[in-house]
Amino acid sequence: PLTRPQLVGTLTGLVLALFLAALDQTIVGTAEPRIIADLSGFDRYPWVATVYLLTSTIAVPIFASLSDMYGRKPFFLVGAILFVVTSALCGAAGKMSFLPFDGMGQLILFRGLQGIGAGMVLGLIFTIIGDIFSPTERGSYQGLFASVFGLSSIFGPTLGGWLTDSVSWRACFLVNLPVGVIVVTTIYRRCRRYSARR
Repeated sequence: PLTRPQLVGTLTGLVLALFLAALDQTIVGTAEPRIIADLSGFDRYPWVATVYLLTSTIAVPIFASLSDMYGRKPFFLVGAILFVVTSALCGAAGKMSFLPFDGMGQLILFRGLQGIGAGMVLGLIFTIIGDIFSPTERGSYQGLFASVFGLSSIFGPTLGGWLTDSVSWRACFLVNLPVGVIVVTTIYRRCRRYSARR
């Protein structure tokens, strides 16, 4: 059984990670007109959202299965770190002239990698909940996490529009960095190494 600090820390990290990964599916939508104007990629703008959803969907079953063999915590941390790093890269898209892609190509590439990180995180959140809680407790906590997912879907477009108008479309990605650092630190310090073979 987890100690109370471990339980609180793990749940806090999982809730924040779920909020970030779900928020990123909707926050970019309201910023796309500014992104297109800045990066001149109207013919490819649907890929900014599509590639994220595609790679995150593919990553969920792959890394959930691998975590059964090698443990949840390492894959969750790698996914969270990848998500944070690629968020910063998405925010810098178009400014890296050394890459062989234009600005929109860079953003699509980084969004695809960001989707892999999000898929790793999303695939393991509910699995870790199953590891922590008994079947009688699991339903209420899964309901809590599902409500966080729904809240982020409502909150995302509003936050994306406000950040785009007040700061820049790049802020829609950079806003993930401070919360992502909290998630990585909390899970690293508080979460146990869950696996099917423990």
